[in-house]
Amino acid sequence: MSEEKPNPFKVVLKQLDIAAEKLNLDPGIHEILKQPKRALIVSVSIRMDNGNIRSFTGYRVQYHDARGPYKGGTRYHPDVTLDEVKALAALMTWKCAVVDIPYGGAKGGIACNPKEMSLVELERLTRRYTSMILDLIGPYRDIPASDVGTNPQIMAWITDTYSQFRGYSVPEIATGKPLIIGGSEGRADAPSRGVVLCTKEMVSKIGKRFKDMTVAVQGYGNVGASAAILLKKEGCKIIAVSDSRGGIYNPNGIDPIKVLKHKEKSGSVIGFEECKGITNEELLELECDILVPAALENQITKANADKIKAKIITEAANAPTTPEADEILSKKGIIVIPDILANAGGVLASYFEWLQNLHREHWSEEEFIKKLEYKMLEAFDDVYETSEKNEVDMRTAALMLGVGRVAEAIETLGLWP
Repeated sequence: MSEEKPNPFKVVLKQLDIAAEKLNLDPGIHEILKQPKRALIVSVSIRMDNGNIRSFTGYRVQYHDARGPYKGGTRYHPDVTLDEVKALAALMTWKCAVVDIPYGGAKGGIACNPKEMSLVELERLTRRYTSMILDLIGPYRDIPASDVGTNPQIMAWITDTYSQFRGYSVPEIATGKPLIIGGSEGRADAPSRGVVLCTKEMVSKIGKRFKDMTVAVQGYGNVGASAAILLKKEGCKIIAVSDSRGGIYNPNGIDPIKVLKHKEKSGSVIGFEECKGITNEELLELECDILVPAALENQITKANADKIKAKIITEAANAPTTPEADEILSKKGIIVIPDILANAGGVLASYFEWLQNLHREHWSEEEFIKKLEYKMLEAFDDVYETSEKNEVDMRTAALMLGVGRVAEAIETLGLWP
């Protein structure tokens, strides 16, 4: 009998409890942080290409905005639930605080399978969903972005729908847009660039050589593929990658660019030349130096944590590790660079795009990367120092930093009325 899938929001609440205890958080503030400020559920009805009408359940959760406007991606995936969106909105709240940008956290999603929908159906779905959450979003209120199952084109439709209602162009309403309508140079690689920077810094902290380290990447979407390519450029050896259909393994090394081209042609990494086929579960348990979970949440649990052999886990995905698994990994001496730090390159990219849009500016890729690296390294140092000072693991340190900054903002603002 397979292990029951953990409830993502309960996982986040358990992480919050750990941070609250370490911070000796005021019970009243802790109570405020246990629930989102606002959660909207909408039924998004559209006409499909065959003429039939289908209804999809959509969500927008706004967790807390004490530090600034809500910010968070929009996910299109069959398994989207309210609890998942609440969990991701909470993680966004802590993440924005960890990298010290003036945002609160939010998240949106629609329970659908975008892979089975035409471009026209996706446009209808996106525009109707946007119209239904219109009163909740805005460039100074809540700024959506792309996420799992969504892309720059979908962000363009959100931007246009919002702008049509307002009667003028509002590029700063969404981030992750195409360059031609206010997107940012360097955006595509930003999340994976943050993953690589954090990994490189941690390797340096433990006194190891980054070059020639072996890496396994679970999830070969935008972030996973880009991370594999950047890690290879840094001299690492990519020995395994996977996608939703399965994985490939070659202890002598894999060329991630060739794998990406193979996936674009065939639809999967499976069947790539000179590689052994493996499952996603087997990939997680491979003998390697660095493991990069870049798929969905709850991949590393109490059922498989004891079988993991990587020395460093860098979480490119949101919430890939459960609290029970964290305890096991910590006892084994495995270092986990948590999601709210490791994959924060994405929200930093969103912040930089938003700033450019607000000021009607366009930065060069060089300027963008320079600012991204500065903020990511600053955040890494903050978390690492908190970890050393309090003698806690990196996740607990990141949570203490993020939750602590949000709590301080709430306390400073006070409760009204």
